[in-house]
Amino acid sequence: MISEAQMRLLALCSIRVEGKSVDWSLLARCALRGHLDDLCDGFIPEESSASKRSLAVLRDGLRSPLNDRFSRVDEELRLAEKVGARLVTVLDDGYPQNLRGVDDLPPFLFYRGNLDQEADARAVAVVGTRNATEIGLARARRVARELGDAGFVISSGLARGVDTAAHSTALHFEHRTIAVIGTGITKCYPRENVSLAEEIADCGVVLSQFWPSRSPGRDTFPRRNHVTSGISRGSVVIEASGTSGAKMQARIASEQGRHALLLRSLVDTQEWARKMVDAGRATVARDVEQMIHLLDAPVSAENNHPTVQLLFDVG
Repeated sequence: MISEAQMRLLALCSIRVEGKSVDWSLLARCALRGHLDDLCDGFIPEESSASKRSLAVLRDGLRSPLNDRFSRVDEELRLAEKVGARLVTVLDDGYPQNLRGVDDLPPFLFYRGNLDQEADARAVAVVGTRNATEIGLARARRVARELGDAGFVISSGLARGVDTAAHSTALHFEHRTIAVIGTGITKCYPRENVSLAEEIADCGVVLSQFWPSRSPGRDTFPRRNHVTSGISRGSVVIEASGTSGAKMQARIASEQGRHALLLRSLVDTQEWARKMVDAGRATVARDVEQMIHLLDAPVSAENNHPTVQLLFDVG
């Protein structure tokens, strides 16, 4: 049963005026700090570029009662229920702890399977290109197996290539794995991974930051990378070209204060990877033993440059 507070948060997320929405991460940050009532009153208790862009949209959207939007939310909840998905929001104790620590957190997640606060706090993303080489796939499998053996949960994005190899290896060795998908929870992309997604939901968790009805789009996969990184202690990038989403995730991990771990083979062949290491924004991962040593260190936000300022905080 959804609570009134959850319903109001989702209704705020559903506001769309002339093609524009309120920034969802802004809603999440404010709600997490106890300012849901302020948002519902048309006030954003944060000084940031996102709040300046979103304020007019929020107030225009609230010209009609917020409960007018409940029917839209109810329809999405029905779609989620049809596939056995559940909801968790930033208002809930069950919301992943690692995600609470980043600025670009999603206000809600729909998921199939089970969230595990203690286990998932040790999640590590193993990511890379969809067009992986055979040696890249072999490296992904080894990293996923050895990190899983060391007690880490393997997270990835359910894409072809490295992601699929990481998830499949975790399942094969009976290690927990998290699939962060770039569609609504009622869909699966690529279609060839439908069976893999079902296996993950049976013994891990498949989660989505989007409305259940959302189809894949050009914006959904980059947004998915923020959650895959944020839910993890660090991201291990196996193979990635200069245009790969995994390159983006390495950057995001660095910005979020997470470990960005790049294989030596990647740094030796990709200029972007060398530049990240030279700038101190990523670490060359020589072997899994070194990864484990780094990942066992506390997750830090020392490299995370905050872009928001709260006007007040009574939480």
